[in-house]
Amino acid sequence: MKNPKLIGILLVFIFSIGTSMLAQKESLLIGHGDILHIQVYDTPEMEQRARVTDSGDLPLSFLGNVKVAGMTPGDAANEIEHRLIAAGIMVHPQVTIRVDEYATQNVSVMGQVLKPGPYEIDTRRKVIDVLALAGGLTAIADRHITIERYGDPNQKVQYYYSNVAGTALQEDPMVYPGDTVIVPEAAVVYVLGDVSKPGGYPINTNDSKMTVLQAIALAGYANHTAAVGRSKLVRKTPTGVEQIDLPVGAMEKGKTKDIALLPDDVVYVPFSALRNVMVNGSSILASATSAAIYIH
Repeated sequence: MKNPKLIGILLVFIFSIGTSMLAQKESLLIGHGDILHIQVYDTPEMEQRARVTDSGDLPLSFLGNVKVAGMTPGDAANEIEHRLIAAGIMVHPQVTIRVDEYATQNVSVMGQVLKPGPYEIDTRRKVIDVLALAGGLTAIADRHITIERYGDPNQKVQYYYSNVAGTALQEDPMVYPGDTVIVPEAAVVYVLGDVSKPGGYPINTNDSKMTVLQAIALAGYANHTAAVGRSKLVRKTPTGVEQIDLPVGAMEKGKTKDIALLPDDVVYVPFSALRNVMVNGSSILASATSAAIYIH
């Protein structure tokens, strides 16, 4: 192929496809004070670097102010292309934008991490790396993590930090300067009554689920004095307190399906008839509010 004009057209086409694919993958938003590097394909005299103003405008020597704050670099490049065409400056412009310097260099890590606070980063980082900067998760952390994008509080990325290394690494999203990473506290279920360690237990299993038998096992199982056959699940609902009989023995033998617990559920294992005290669901729920929380 020796036709220079045809080669040029093909290069522009390939460049356009590459730029479009890159823009689709962009998730970083341009913020106030960021320094941008603007390039126009085959027009080096239009290359420049400029800082986004407090009003969100990018001052360009060949166009004037262009509003870019809150856009991805790809969207901002498309906006400049449209402006160049509308102004009659170019017919088929190909613009690329790169963020050379971020105005906001910190990422904030909040919630259930060992060292919450702001951490300085100068480029995008994997969320696992950012969590490592904050000392990792606490023992009562929920593994459903939220990343709030800088410049757009409505743009949130949900990430499940799996205990399975391969899954955690495969689905590891990026965190950008200015973003906020929020690690909530895990929900808690309670096991009270005649068990070895009555108290609350965070649902921080790998699948964020817990069943009746799992909860009783965490509480060290029922004591030999317990009336296991009269165990109850106490659950607060919008219509009041619900009490569900628990056939723990049948569950252990596989004759009855184990029951999945909801946040703030209470599994109550009564004491034997000689030591049993009459209790109701409301009093059991009240006892749970002052129960110790055990880390497992």
